Amino acid sequence: MSQDLLFGGIDIGASATKVAIIDGGRRLVASDIRKTGVNFESCAHEAMDAAMASCGLSHADLKRIFATGYGRHNVEFAHGTKTEIACHSKAAHFSFPRPITVVDVGGQDNKIIHLDAQGRRDHFKMNRKCAAGTGAFLEEVTQRMDVPLDQIDSLARQASHVVHMGSYCTVFTKTEILAHLRAGEKVPEIVAGLIESVVKRIVEMDPLAGEVVITGGVIAHNPVLAEMLAKHIGHPVHVLPDAQLAGAFGAALLAAEEI
Repeated sequence: MSQDLLFGGIDIGASATKVAIIDGGRRLVASDIRKTGVNFESCAHEAMDAAMASCGLSHADLKRIFATGYGRHNVEFAHGTKTEIACHSKAAHFSFPRPITVVDVGGQDNKIIHLDAQGRRDHFKMNRKCAAGTGAFLEEVTQRMDVPLDQIDSLARQASHVVHMGSYCTVFTKTEILAHLRAGEKVPEIVAGLIESVVKRIVEMDPLAGEVVITGGVIAHNPVLAEMLAKHIGHPVHVLPDAQLAGAFGAALLAAEEI
């Protein structure tokens, strides 16, 4: 395939919109990440325009664009749509071309995808009914403690011990946090406990056998989660490069495959 060909992927997530532009050699040449907001179509245009402008491109330069994510059907300039499962699988297999278990920790849901050596899906699991264990869970419960999202990782690393949470429910966890604060527990130890609760929620979804690769915005901003997960399951866990772009990058790879 010509190195001059360019392909785009756009991932309209519930929390963030991500764009990845790759060349014919599957190299990332431009990207953009921004909050999704309430207008998916407008956000899709803004994100794609920003990514193209960063390297002097226009829509005419992109041979094919695929959309994925929660709002994928709102991207009118896309040539096609792909599921998040397909896109995260493609991105993870691209960096780890062997049998792996992919864990995507998203803003509203988690996914566990088992891939064989050729990148084919054996099976997958999703938590569709509850936000526990997702980015939304962390965002809501840390807001209760006035902890900025960009400080979660550093606070968890400062903890001298982990305050174990008895509930996965967002509402009940907020009440539990108040009880721990009244008992004299410090914020870093409670934050570490919240990360641990996410880990436990992931582990109970499906067995994490073999090599594990984590994708998504939550792990991109909170790599301590990978370390805690590795400790919990007893073997190393990989974080996908540019983890938050996984869906968009996988969509671009799938767009390139169709040419």
